[in-house]
Amino acid sequence: MPVTGAHMILHTSEPDALRAVLRDVFGWKTVDAGGGWLIFALPPAELGIHPADGPSHQISLMCDDIEATVAELEAKGAEFTGPPEDYGFGVGTNLKLPGAGEILLYQARHPEAYSL
Repeated sequence: MPVTGAHMILHTSEPDALRAVLRDVFGWKTVDAGGGWLIFALPPAELGIHPADGPSHQISLMCDDIEATVAELEAKGAEFTGPPEDYGFGVGTNLKLPGAGEILLYQARHPEAYSL
């Protein structure tokens, strides 16, 4: 297969704070691309295609146990917009990221494609 990976970018007004959350709260491993510019290894991923009126994209994080994951991340200083809710496709809540808005953290009901 010619495509060997994917690279995502989060734009933020607080890059040091966001890097600290991804490194210290999430525990994601990093490589230094030079000058302290950290590139984070991501957990396994999948890509869904949804109908829309125009182009857009979204980053969501997945977990196996939403209640336990929220509790663990909150204990490390993560902030959420509220308790997990039933969205039909899964149960989730929005995670606040320093200077980068919010992203969905959810426990999926569908089989995870990355486990194939």
